[in-house]
Amino acid sequence: MKEAHVLAAAAQLGFTERTIVGIGALLLACTAVYVIPRTSILGAILLTGYLGGATATNVRAGDPLFETLFPVIFGVLVWAGLFLRDEPLRALIPLRIHSAQRLTE
Repeated sequence: MKEAHVLAAAAQLGFTERTIVGIGALLLACTAVYVIPRTSILGAILLTGYLGGATATNVRAGDPLFETLFPVIFGVLVWAGLFLRDEPLRALIPLRIHSAQRLTE
């Protein structure tokens, strides 16, 4: 599909119509790896790299703050979702309870 809004936004960022297809395919592949439970951590790492590139592109283009930070926010949500559903990851990154809360337990 050649959506006019997507083509205009991509051109403003300096991407050609040909590169949009490759970028979209890459995002689809990273998302597929993330959705499969066995490879979800690898998918999160790949999506983090992808979103880092999106952030860098927005910074280079001089986009407004929210548009620049949106990929960062989305990356945090990717890792938060993975943290909540993956027990071994929670074991690697333990959250500590405040000492005052421990005293009341």
